[in-house]
Amino acid sequence: MSAGQNIIQNAYLVNDIDQAIERWHGLWGIGPFFVRRHIVFASVSYRGSPSKIDMSAAYVQAGPIQVELVSQHDNSPSAFRDMFAPGSEGLHHVAMIPDNYGEMIAHYNGLGYPVAAQVLTAGGRGAAFLDTRPLLGHMMEVYVPGDGIRALYRDVAAAAASWDRRQLKIEIDPAK
Repeated sequence: MSAGQNIIQNAYLVNDIDQAIERWHGLWGIGPFFVRRHIVFASVSYRGSPSKIDMSAAYVQAGPIQVELVSQHDNSPSAFRDMFAPGSEGLHHVAMIPDNYGEMIAHYNGLGYPVAAQVLTAGGRGAAFLDTRPLLGHMMEVYVPGDGIRALYRDVAAAAASWDRRQLKIEIDPAK
């Protein structure tokens, strides 16, 4: 596996972003959390059909890996609801930024792991959630490589490295 295909994030579905931030910070002292509320999507597909989802996410660096806390605000069918009913929480996916998005998707599809959902943000960032539950017990998120997603990862890591512990949450534009 090349360096561009390492697991870079563990993501957890949570019921309430703000409570989860407090819980995670209380347990490990990590921060700051970059929070995107009600993310604006240009397109969403679920199991090959057009769909929608209302979700928020918080990103924080925890040592060498990023942690994402995701909350789905609606009950639309989704890769998240495939694993967790409303009110349930847990590890949902790991993420990677591959060198070649199409090849990575084709590779896992060829192994029998379909795309459960695809999203494209209004800011142009995209990802697919591969249903790798039979293989790994969780989904895998594969990002479309790009400057925007790489910048998010750099910003979250840099903020954690220089965090003065004054501001636990940094609200970011949900349209990016």
